[in-house]
Amino acid sequence: MKLLFLLLAVTLQITPQPREVAVEKGTFRVKGAGVNYVSGLEDRTVKAIAQLADDITKGTGKMSSLAEAAGVSAATPAASLKGFYFILDKTLPAENYNLEICRKGVKVTASDHNGFFYAIQTIRQILPAGNYVGKSGGKWKLPRGRISDGPRFGYRGMHLDACRHFWSVEETKKYIDAMALYKLNRLHWHITEDQGWRLEVKKYPRLTEVGAFRNGTMVGHDFDSNDGIRYGGYYTQEQIRELVAYAWDRGVTIIPEIDLPGHMLGALSAYPELGCTGGPYDVWTIWGVSDDVLCVGKEKTMKFLEDVMDELCELFPSEYIHIGGDECPKTRWEKCPVCQAKANALGLKSDDKGTREQKLQNYVTSRMQDYLAAKGRKIIGWDEILEGELAPGATVMSWRGAKGGIEAAKRGFDVIMTPNSHMYFDYQQADPDSEPLGPGYIRIPLTMEKVYSFDPYDQLDAEAQKHILGVQANLWTEYIATPEHLEYMLLPRMLALAEVQWTPADLRDYARFEAAVRGRQEAVLSELGYSFRPLD
Repeated sequence: MKLLFLLLAVTLQITPQPREVAVEKGTFRVKGAGVNYVSGLEDRTVKAIAQLADDITKGTGKMSSLAEAAGVSAATPAASLKGFYFILDKTLPAENYNLEICRKGVKVTASDHNGFFYAIQTIRQILPAGNYVGKSGGKWKLPRGRISDGPRFGYRGMHLDACRHFWSVEETKKYIDAMALYKLNRLHWHITEDQGWRLEVKKYPRLTEVGAFRNGTMVGHDFDSNDGIRYGGYYTQEQIRELVAYAWDRGVTIIPEIDLPGHMLGALSAYPELGCTGGPYDVWTIWGVSDDVLCVGKEKTMKFLEDVMDELCELFPSEYIHIGGDECPKTRWEKCPVCQAKANALGLKSDDKGTREQKLQNYVTSRMQDYLAAKGRKIIGWDEILEGELAPGATVMSWRGAKGGIEAAKRGFDVIMTPNSHMYFDYQQADPDSEPLGPGYIRIPLTMEKVYSFDPYDQLDAEAQKHILGVQANLWTEYIATPEHLEYMLLPRMLALAEVQWTPADLRDYARFEAAVRGRQEAVLSELGYSFRPLD
């Protein structure tokens, strides 16, 4: 049975590979087929269905009418239908779908928007590549059979650093489109940094007036250089709402990151009173980790963070808010009388669980966690938040290899695996001397095959595996300044990530996957105008 499945899967070349595929003789002719949907579907679902109908019409040259159907249900046999039917089935798990293709009809069932949206992506992957842009050519037919599908992990993330280099609204939309094609559902958006603050906050206008722009950027790997070109940008709240809605229509939730209490020179340059030394501070023109961080002993600083979270939560409806927590040097806190007084007031002492300064960061993490919990939100933090004493309920994002995630899962914390060993897409894809500029300290290529090889459950027993929410890849942009370079680093490695996130472990096969990328996905990415790295 498995052998039959794999042979058929190669023929269909669907990425990520579905859970179950059964193909029969015969085809369904798409040209002129009506597209029908039952009542009760979300408006965004109907919009996606309508787009499919429109692209079929353009690609085949014959109208595929869109209509709301009556008198059909999930129990209606697919063989009795004519045309496409999108039918609600509340018995299916979230994000799952069933696709039944008969000679005259196609029955699609799902219980939510994402399930229907992913079924549409699967249909599009079987049709000629030009269907994505309403282009004619190829055989507009679907093979008879059945696909029953759903994700391995509920959290299927991709990260975008908009701080080291800034990406326009349209460029960000194109990034989201790529994610949606391959069934990713979380965009981790890194929007505050030492090198630029990208979020408009009405209560603190200087964050974008001052903190969003830097006076030049280092050249290559030379930390003593500066190109002398003022650089920056930010997203207005109106633009953020536009992007959140755009992503939502495509099944993607945007999770914003306010990186704290380190990586805050963008904020300190605008409001120097929030630092331990009082400044002056400048938005950083180099990469790396600054010793200047927020002065967390000041109540004014904590009020600033709470105010920022207030506006952030109004803009982003995501369940999770990422609060960073990585790479926060404690040198300023060790010498700051205000921070030391706060540590004393909290009764913090160094012991085998951590230094008093590490516990001071735990205080910040816990306070942000409590504040956001009161708004119905949960926090994610980089694995450094495990240092000291982490309050229950936090989710750990493991980036320094998988070790932090393994530790967190064994301690009962939920985890998102994003190890730099397999999931840092700013790392070059082949011999660094033959690739575009990347981090100078990385000489071992991160190939697509290595991304594909990642096992999120490695070294975890069955109980700890329950705490692995999902997998994410990160794309930091210190050395990535153009959309073409960004897409080149993202694609096609993101397709390997998608199979790690979606496809059952026992069905993953790199040879089959690579054949699908060569035989199908490169054509799709070309049609859509992405600057991907060819496998050859």
